[in-house]
Amino acid sequence: MASINIIKQYFPNLTVQQQNLLVAYQKKLLHINENINLISRKDVDNFEVHHLLHSLAIAKVINFKPNKKAVDIGTGGGLPGIPLAILFPKTEFLLVDAIEKKTKAVSEIVQNLNLPNVKVQHVRAEKLKTKFDYVLSRAVTQLPKLLVWSKKLLKDLKDSKIIMLKGGDLNKETENLNYAFQTTAISNFFIEDFFNEKYIIII
Repeated sequence: MASINIIKQYFPNLTVQQQNLLVAYQKKLLHINENINLISRKDVDNFEVHHLLHSLAIAKVINFKPNKKAVDIGTGGGLPGIPLAILFPKTEFLLVDAIEKKTKAVSEIVQNLNLPNVKVQHVRAEKLKTKFDYVLSRAVTQLPKLLVWSKKLLKDLKDSKIIMLKGGDLNKETENLNYAFQTTAISNFFIEDFFNEKYIIII
C-alpha cells in the first residue's frame, strides 16, 4: 500500500497535487519493479523511508531555483530526481543512467505522472555534453570517481553544486579530496534509524 504519511510529517507544506504525485510515483515504480529491478526487492515495504524520504532529504539543505538545470547521475528508478522534481516543478531535471532498461522504465513513469520538468536519457554520465547548475547522485560510486564526472558537467564552478547522498564511513572517500565540501547528517532532519550514518555531501 503506497503511503506518504511520514513524508507529510516532515514536509507539511506539500500541495495536494504533490502528495498525489508522490503516491502515484511510488505505485508505478513498485508495479514496474515486479518485472524490472529498479530497487532492491528487500526494500519494497520500506519504499517511503528508504527511497522517497531519503531522496527528499536533499530538499532540507538545497532550495532548487526556478529555471535552473539539474542532472541525476545513475538515476536507477528515478531517485533522487523524480521526488525532487515533484517538489521543485520550476526546475528542469535530466535523469540519466547507463542501463537502458532502467531509463525506459523511468521514461514510462515520467510520462505516466506527466512531469513536464523531467527528461530521461540513456547515456553514461561521462558522455554528457550539457552543463548543469546542480549535479545529483545517490550511492552511485566512490566520491573521487564521481567528482571527475561531475565537475565537467557544472555550468559555473563558483555557483553550481554537486550534491551526493552517501552512507557509512566517509573518511576514506573524503580524506584526499581537493575540494571544499560540506557534510550534513540526514539524522539532523529525520529520526528514523535508517538515516544513522546517512549523509548529504555538497561540493
